[in-house]
Amino acid sequence: HCNQHCNRQHTSYLSRSDHRNMIIPVRCFTCGKVIGNKWETYLSLLQADFSEGDALDELGLRRYCCRRMLLTHVDLIEKLLNYNTESAEGVADDD
Repeated sequence: HCNQHCNRQHTSYLSRSDHRNMIIPVRCFTCGKVIGNKWETYLSLLQADFSEGDALDELGLRRYCCRRMLLTHVDLIEKLLNYNTESAEGVADDD
């Protein structure tokens, strides 16, 4: 029973996270302002032909530390998903 329930929760978690292929920090590293909820809006503003500066102004990100967090974010989730931790453990066991 627990295995079925746990598998069902795991599957629903994966399906929810599949449409969001991003790992953006929740808070600005310098000042601590919450910025994680602004990423999708930022991308949609860029798609609507806003400049980067105008999009950040629209989001209310005035401090350069917060602006840096969105401007320099590199979406690495797809590359990280290519690594298989099980195969890495197998290599360590062969030593």
